[in-house]
Amino acid sequence: MTAAVFDHEGPWTDEEYLALGETQQRVELFDGSLHVTPAPTPRHQNISGELRAVLRQPAREARLRVLGAVNVRLRPGRIPIPDLVITGEIDFDQVNIEAHDVRLVCEIISPSNAATDKVLKMHYYATAGIEWYLLVEQENATLHLYRRQGRHYVEQSVAKVGETLELTDPVRATIRPEELLP
Repeated sequence: MTAAVFDHEGPWTDEEYLALGETQQRVELFDGSLHVTPAPTPRHQNISGELRAVLRQPAREARLRVLGAVNVRLRPGRIPIPDLVITGEIDFDQVNIEAHDVRLVCEIISPSNAATDKVLKMHYYATAGIEWYLLVEQENATLHLYRRQGRHYVEQSVAKVGETLELTDPVRATIRPEELLP
C-alpha cells in the first residue's frame, strides 16, 4: 500500500481508494484525500465491542444490523469508516454501505482524532442524511446522542457513568456507560 499511496498524484477516486484493499490502519477517504489513523487502542476496541454487544439483540428485534468498522459511502470521494453503524437491509458482499442504508452511526472519540469525530465527521454524516449520531468519549465513556435536523445534528441526550442512555430509535436499547469501560 505504501508505494501506491506515495506515488499517487492528484485527488483519490473511490475506485483508487478501494483498490488499496484491506490494511491494518484505518484509511478513510475525505473529498479526494486519504486520512490514515493507526489501529484503535485496546480500550477503544473494548468500548466498541461492548457497545456492539448491547445493540446486537435490539437491532435484530428491529430487523436491523449492527456492524463495526465498515466503509460508508456518503457521496463520491467521501468514505469514512465509523466505529459502529446500525443499518437496514444491505448487500453483505458489497465493499461499501451506502449512507441511505445507515440509521445510526457511532464514533468513539480518541484523543488523537477528537476534532475529526466532533466536527468533520459530524458535518459529513448530517449532510449525508444519517438520522442518528452517537459519540462516545473514550476516557470516561460519556455518551452523546444527536439527531439530525436538516443538515446539522442537535444533541438529544447525554449519559455519564452512573446514568443511562435510552435509545428509542432506530432501536430500543438501554446503554449504561460504565458497562462499556474495561
